[in-house]
Order: sequence, then structure tokens, then C-alpha cells
Amino acid sequence: MTPSAPDTDRTLAFVESPVQLLNVLEWAHAQGAGRRLGVVPRQPARGGGTDPGPAGAALPAAAPGLRIVVLPPTDPMSRGQLRRMAGLARDEGHEVRWQEARGGRFAPLKAFAALAREVRAAERVVIGDPFSRYVQLLLTLVRAEELVVVDDGTATMEFVAQTARGERLVRWHRVGGGGLPGRLRELAYAPVSATARRRFTPGPDGRRRVEVFSAMPVTAHSGMTVRLNDFAWTRARFGPPRLTKGTDLVGTSLVETGVVDPDRYLEAVRALTLEHGATRYFAHRRESPEKLRALSEATGLEIVRPDLPLELIARRGPVGRTIVSFPSTVVHTLPYALIGTGVTVAVCDVDPSWLTPSASERARGFLAGVTDTARDVHRLPAQTAPAAG
Repeated sequence: MTPSAPDTDRTLAFVESPVQLLNVLEWAHAQGAGRRLGVVPRQPARGGGTDPGPAGAALPAAAPGLRIVVLPPTDPMSRGQLRRMAGLARDEGHEVRWQEARGGRFAPLKAFAALAREVRAAERVVIGDPFSRYVQLLLTLVRAEELVVVDDGTATMEFVAQTARGERLVRWHRVGGGGLPGRLRELAYAPVSATARRRFTPGPDGRRRVEVFSAMPVTAHSGMTVRLNDFAWTRARFGPPRLTKGTDLVGTSLVETGVVDPDRYLEAVRALTLEHGATRYFAHRRESPEKLRALSEATGLEIVRPDLPLELIARRGPVGRTIVSFPSTVVHTLPYALIGTGVTVAVCDVDPSWLTPSASERARGFLAGVTDTARDVHRLPAQTAPAAG
């Protein structure tokens, strides 16, 4: 079945991060291709494949624009990237609405009321974060028969796995807590969470359809459809990049999410810098200034705070001939975005001893799974970055 083109009057998208907005643009671009799969296939071999040529090369006929609602977070770096991505979306002919839903006591309720009519009227809804409680709340209003989930990084892997098992949707790095107040909040929110789980389950009569548009190694289940995100829009609009002789490191928010010990992370980055001759460190948008300052002082790395998602930055260039990352989204997405450029993507394992005592029990297995399923990347053992002490 070939998917219908997105229509302004039919499709409404919600995004809360720059990467989600990028993947909505990729989804809109891919509508003309119509490749529906049972499983995401292998990525092209490193340095292989066919590159579509320089930015501005001929593209498939553009589909009608869609309406995109940006629900921005509060941190300045994310907001800045989102504003620049919104500009790219408008350049593509999409309507973009900036809706504040955080940062004030009544902001969530005001946003919910402002969006209610549009949500009810939409015939197709595209979302970027199925774990978002605010998005789940909006799903209680959805009447659309078609729901599309685009990548929000490696969270897509956990989303598909949890819905396959019929589990409650919980982020892999989240740790229970909060005492009695936390349990009461969970109890009060339970009906919303249950509605969201039902909405993410395709209907047996085909009237309720769920599609996952992903570059992650996920497999469809229970009538769900998986469609490949191979970053065709990114490759057509940007690059190919100029390559430098050095190695670039990609930062991660594993410290900020409480998964990895800060000192162990610093030692890992220091070891990778020395072994691979890295000169630049592309910071994750959630990394704290204090952490980045410590990394720069300890390693001499140039800290780069990207103004766009890394897939676009790398594709635009200049970029190192080797890119090294810890287990994260980019070990799955960059091989697609950099097809045919000659760039090698490498992933460094996270040693279990680096995890904090507060890390969730699922963290170790999930991080190993991200690395194990990263296809056509170079594996670096955790010993390359020894633990501190």
C-alpha cells in the first residue's frame, strides 16, 4: 500500500526537539517513495552506496505542506536549534506553529486548550515522542485513524519493544521514585497512559493505523507498519561534506540523565582523544556548560555546540574522516546521512562500571543493545576508555 501524500487539511505533527522536527521533514519527503517494510533493512556499507549529489539536486515532486506544532522545551540550546529547524521547515512549504507548553504554571493547560480543536479535526497525526506525557495527553483528543511515530532517537527502539509486550510506556533511563507524591501522580495519570497505549495499538479492522518511520533497528508487530528513514531529504539538501584529516567525537547526555558517572565519562573522552587524535567534540544539546568546560580543560578538545541536529551538521561539513560516539542515536543515523562520503562511524562501548548507582536496571542492557544493533559501524571496546581511578 502506498501512503497518501500529506495534506495540509489532514496532517498535524507535534515535535518537542530538533531531531523530531528533522525526522518529520524526512517523513514528509519520504511520502513520495512509499517504502513500507516489516523491518528496517541493513544500512549501506561504510563509504559505499550512492550519494544523491550536491545540495539542491533534483528531488521528487514535493507533497503539499503539513501543519507542524512545535512544543519547545525550556533550555536555550534546544530552543535555538528548534527555531532554525522551523525555518527549514517553512522553506519546505510547511506551516509551523510555535506553542509554549512549559515554563509557566498554566502554560500546559493554555496550550492544551489552544490545540484541542486542531487535534480533534486532524485526520492524520504525526508525533515525535510517544513517551512525552504532554503528547500522551493530546492523544486523548485524537480522532484520526492514522498515527505516525517518527524517530526520537533510540527511544524508538524501546517504544516498539514495550508496545509489543503490552507494557506501560516508560523511558529506559527513568528510575522510579518520588515517594508517595510520585506514586499518587502516577495513579492520577494512569488513565491517560492507558489511553495512549491503546492509541498506539493498530485496530483489528484496519481503521486505526499506526506507522513507525525509523532509522532504528525495529521490527513491526501487531499490525504496526515500519517505514525506513534513510535521511534522503538531508542528503538531497546538504553536502556532500568536505572531510578533514582528524577525528570528531560526539557527545552524549548519559551523564545528564544520571546513567554514567561524570568522572568515568571524562576519563573515557580523554582516552579516546589520545588514541584517535580527536580535535573536536560535538556537544549534545543537553550537556551542561560546566561539564563541557571540564572536558575542554582535561582534553584540549574544541567544544562545538551545533546549531542544528548532528546529521545536518555532519552532512553540511566540514567533518572528520572518523566520527566516534558512545551508544546513541547517531551510530544508527549517521551511516545513512553520510552514505558515499567515505566517513567512518565508530561506537565505543560503555563499560558497566561506568554506570552510576542510581542508573536503572535496564540501562546496561539497553546501551548494549544500541551498540550491538548498530550496523556497518566500527566497534571500539570499552577498554579503549579505561575507568577512572
